[in-house]
Amino acid sequence: MASTYLTRTPSSAGNRRTWTWSAWIKKSTIAVSPAVTLFGAKDGGYPEILYFASDDTLVWQHDISGSDYLLTISNKVFRDTNAWYHIVLTKDTTQSTEANRVKIYINGEQQTLTESQLGFPGQNYEGAVNNNVTHTIGNWEGNSYYFDGSMSHIHFIDGTAYDASAFGETDATTGEWKIKTDVSVTYGTNGFFILKDGNSVTDASPNTNNFTVGGGTLTKTEDCPSNVFCTINPLTLSVSNINLNTGNLRKTNTPTSNSWRSFYGTLGASSGKYYWEFKVDQIESSDPNNIMVGIIDAEKMKHESNNDYFTKQLYAYGYHAQAGNKMTGNGSSSVSSSYGAVYTANDIVGIAMDLDNSKIYFHKNGTYQNSGDPTSGSTGTGSAFTIQSGITYLPAFAQYYGNEHFSINMGNGYFGTTAVSSAGTNASGNGIFEYDVPTGYTALSTKGLNL
Repeated sequence: MASTYLTRTPSSAGNRRTWTWSAWIKKSTIAVSPAVTLFGAKDGGYPEILYFASDDTLVWQHDISGSDYLLTISNKVFRDTNAWYHIVLTKDTTQSTEANRVKIYINGEQQTLTESQLGFPGQNYEGAVNNNVTHTIGNWEGNSYYFDGSMSHIHFIDGTAYDASAFGETDATTGEWKIKTDVSVTYGTNGFFILKDGNSVTDASPNTNNFTVGGGTLTKTEDCPSNVFCTINPLTLSVSNINLNTGNLRKTNTPTSNSWRSFYGTLGASSGKYYWEFKVDQIESSDPNNIMVGIIDAEKMKHESNNDYFTKQLYAYGYHAQAGNKMTGNGSSSVSSSYGAVYTANDIVGIAMDLDNSKIYFHKNGTYQNSGDPTSGSTGTGSAFTIQSGITYLPAFAQYYGNEHFSINMGNGYFGTTAVSSAGTNASGNGIFEYDVPTGYTALSTKGLNL
């Protein structure tokens, strides 16, 4: 969401003592100061909000007469930027036992709450949520506490306190918590269901409690709780002022100094055939195209090596924009040799990684370099490299100048917030790309890894 948030003001107050909020969320950032808001409302200056604090704890806050009451999940921080979290907050202040008045579930498990400041609400307490005041998702109204990431299947229940099992269930095979796409709940007057299978803010419950986009751009993503796509891993960044945005699929901003820096994907594979796309958004005009794209052995993805280009590492393979050369590492330096065309601003590079035959191919704007044929199997016709087998590889990217920006499309169908102009074919049915996905290849996602 970045600077995007949703808003709605109910026409009348609902049940302010008893309600349930459920959502699947995927974080793009960690350690954001002062906080990032998931959901909340403000009544006469007194907020009732659910947010991640700067230490990545999850906090529910309700204000009474200017005093902050805080409940924090005990001994847990939430710093996984690859996984989807299922969060359920239930409130029922009619309960005589104070610990039963607020419950938070993460991925189906009820959490232990700590009274980090004043704590649980009094019996029959009525807060700002479900009053006829502005409600926001992804920001606290009047403040810039934006949630940067993705949200899906957001439910609000007016008048009933449900537990997590109403919205999710344990997979009988994997034992993992998974989404229920067809829930059976009573929404009540102010209840709603938005962001169902896309970016629609139209209420999918029996009500018509639609939201509006209060700011920013709401972008559809194929990445969802049942199919997690690869993104750039922010935990591997070597400098703090590298700016990743749009769900960690776009790099912008200028570091304090120019230097080679590498970026790595959140998902890797050791077998199968995968395809993704890389777009150059902006270059340094005085010395253009100091950008590289390729793959790296997951074991070589080390924080201390990020201040360099990834192809210095052993079992790393890349395609350099400036000279059109291919580069591979020997553990201390790169070996560069003639390969293909130069690529520059607005060019799209496609990467076809065939781990079953230990080959990798690159195209520029749909034309495979060196007359490559990703469907040629073991013959590896025109492949850029015969790569080391038995390795788990991650997507890898590098750039030198801070104002060299790029976007990646791992299958969401967007470069940044711009949709692909005309989606290519994809027989796997997994992911949306600008160019045709070679037959037998798929997106690097949890679904793709299990095809």
